[in-house]
Amino acid sequence: MNKSMTISVLGCGRWGSFIGWYLDKIGNRVTFYGQSGSASYNELVTTRTNGVLSYRDEISFTQSLEDALKSEVIVISIPSQSLRSLMGEISLYSPKNKIFILCMKGLEIGTGKRLSEVAEEFLSEDNKVAVWIGPGHPQEFAKGVPNCMVIDCKDKATTVLLADRFSSPLIRFYYGTDLIGNEIGAALKNVIGIGAGFLDGLGTPSLKGALISRATSEVSRFIGAMGGNPISAYGLCHLGDYEATVFSKYSHNRAFGEAFIKGEKYSSLAEGYYTADAVHRIALEKSLDLPITSAIYFILYENADITTTLEGLFSRAKKSEF
Repeated sequence: MNKSMTISVLGCGRWGSFIGWYLDKIGNRVTFYGQSGSASYNELVTTRTNGVLSYRDEISFTQSLEDALKSEVIVISIPSQSLRSLMGEISLYSPKNKIFILCMKGLEIGTGKRLSEVAEEFLSEDNKVAVWIGPGHPQEFAKGVPNCMVIDCKDKATTVLLADRFSSPLIRFYYGTDLIGNEIGAALKNVIGIGAGFLDGLGTPSLKGALISRATSEVSRFIGAMGGNPISAYGLCHLGDYEATVFSKYSHNRAFGEAFIKGEKYSSLAEGYYTADAVHRIALEKSLDLPITSAIYFILYENADITTTLEGLFSRAKKSEF
């Protein structure tokens, strides 16, 4: 049995509430933090379920950020564009010798920064920032369906510590060795998930194979341009997460893309929408050719016609596949 750790989970949405459940299940002491106005937090407190998972009495809840920051490990699972604001609040308590684990996937609009870079702006050097990425849906994990994921951190010892402590028969963790590539690949898979939803909305899901193949190549180039290892795009952070993002009925990004094309409202968070904007800005600054992610951006933000845009991708100049 791994040594128990004290862990606070900041964020009680679908993913954060699963992570808290999982970390408790494998023997850690878990506290959920949420603000009084948070519907997801209030639901967990009053019902001790998120509709999929039930929570043991041993799991505690707090509305005090100061108390939550007393844990050894601080897991953050909130909308990516809200991270800067939360980190500003956290910095007021000057945390020391903590491990912060970011469990959301995205790039910050405006700055184009990776989420670990945003977090590090507000923390002293004695704190460590790690990311938890890879495929999986709470609905599947609740049924006992296992999966593989990645922990990555600039500090190798922290990566090994977390991956070893958190691994179980339900989740096999791998040691990440490319924080830049893993964060970018994880963020961009949500953008590609929206593109997959476009294809579902058009009734052309058979094109998803081509989307996956060519998008992975494109994301690999983007990772390289950002200073990461291009091979990371073919790992669990990106290609390995496609089933859960491109095909699954539980994928928010895929469902959002399908609803967008059909002109239907979609109320759940689709992180890829914001990431598409951030990636487009970076591509312009660096003069990068990203035909697929750019096409998704123009459809989402510039009201580009999807049929015309798709035809434009097919009419691009011929070239070798590799």
